[in-house]
Amino acid sequence: MAKTKVKFICQSCGYESPKWMGKCPGCGEWNTMTEEVIKASSSRKTVFNHSNQTVQKPSPITSIETSKEPRIHTNLKEFNRVLGGGIVKGSLVLIGGDPGIGKSTLLLQVSSQLADNGNDVLYISGEESVKQTKLRADRLGVKAQKLFVLAETDLSFISKAIEETNPGFVVVDSIQTVFHSEISSAPGSVSQVRECTAELMRIAKTKGIAIVIVGHVTKEGSIAGPRLLEHMVDTVLYFEGERHHTYRILRAVKNRFGSTNEMGIFEMKESGLEEVQNPSEIFLEERSKGAAGSTVCASMEGTRPVLVEIQALISPTSFGNPRRMATGIDHNRVPLLMAVLEKRVGLLLQNQDAYLKVAGGIKLDEPAIDLAVAISIASSFKDAPPKPTDVIIGEVGLTGEVRRVSRIEQRVIEAAKLGFKRAIIPEANIGGWSPPNDIEIIGVKSVAQALKHTLGG
Repeated sequence: MAKTKVKFICQSCGYESPKWMGKCPGCGEWNTMTEEVIKASSSRKTVFNHSNQTVQKPSPITSIETSKEPRIHTNLKEFNRVLGGGIVKGSLVLIGGDPGIGKSTLLLQVSSQLADNGNDVLYISGEESVKQTKLRADRLGVKAQKLFVLAETDLSFISKAIEETNPGFVVVDSIQTVFHSEISSAPGSVSQVRECTAELMRIAKTKGIAIVIVGHVTKEGSIAGPRLLEHMVDTVLYFEGERHHTYRILRAVKNRFGSTNEMGIFEMKESGLEEVQNPSEIFLEERSKGAAGSTVCASMEGTRPVLVEIQALISPTSFGNPRRMATGIDHNRVPLLMAVLEKRVGLLLQNQDAYLKVAGGIKLDEPAIDLAVAISIASSFKDAPPKPTDVIIGEVGLTGEVRRVSRIEQRVIEAAKLGFKRAIIPEANIGGWSPPNDIEIIGVKSVAQALKHTLGG
């Protein structure tokens, strides 16, 4: 009989130990070590067998011929652009997001569009029954004849269904519900997720089938389990958005076939998700012009410039320690920029509460928004509104200087399209490109100089 042994695996980082421990030595998390039974059987088939008996020999890189990867295009241009121009055949794509954000809705719409275009599509649901999937399809108006639905969690039956159907596109919703029958641990464990993903990767590469798998996320918003899952797949997408807002953001953080940090914006409606062609207009449509503490910044999301409104509210504190709160930007950036304003510009902000927000529910993490945040804080503190036709771009250093940012030409062109008349940019970015004729370019070296141009001092 095959010998069995027990080991304990951390469900957060994948650390293995022969005995149970309360605290994982790998990641420091408590109560994440779970027991898994390992069967030592020599007859067990591995998921890494070669698809044929030929063994490739090393060849010089200069003699390798490359060809453009064939892609499958959907009717959602935003979805195609995030993936780098369409779905690559033979690729394995991971998409994660909060519960109820619309992952299944998006993938069912994409599956329907691909099936309408003549592709055989297999939608595998491990969390819902076939009838539940049908109810969602009726709500979305999905009536594609080539869209096949299967409710299954056993990987062996899933592989058999793919073999029989031979589709061009497969959706697995979700990978945490799928299990390998030869592994004794529970579905969703590190071993199950690793082996099931490896088997789906083998199917995708050997048969040239594009497979999309859905991954659960933790309360922090990252893909659940160790990051091994993100390393194995070709593309990692995050589907984000505030639950109380109708807008959803599809963001690429890894893509072997295109640009990373791309972003596509959708609006959730009763009939499903609809793409937003010009997100800058959406984020600025309810802006209060002439309000103190409100500025507009041009931020880059991948290769796309997006204009967003940054709002600040500065008020005297009622407590001993002033509050610093931020939504949509890193909260550590707020006290840093307030310290720069206090030390380099002379604004007394140490006894002021600061509340900052990026309107529209979008999250910004690039340094080019620093100058807009600083001017919003100063504008609210002085109760002096900036000009509503100004767009502000620049990174702020600790000495109060305004530093160069990337892709300045694309940012300014996007601002000119939306009717902005003046752009406050770093002086180091002036030169080497031609700005549009209908927008004035003002270069600044410091935060104090930028405040003179925007607030008059």
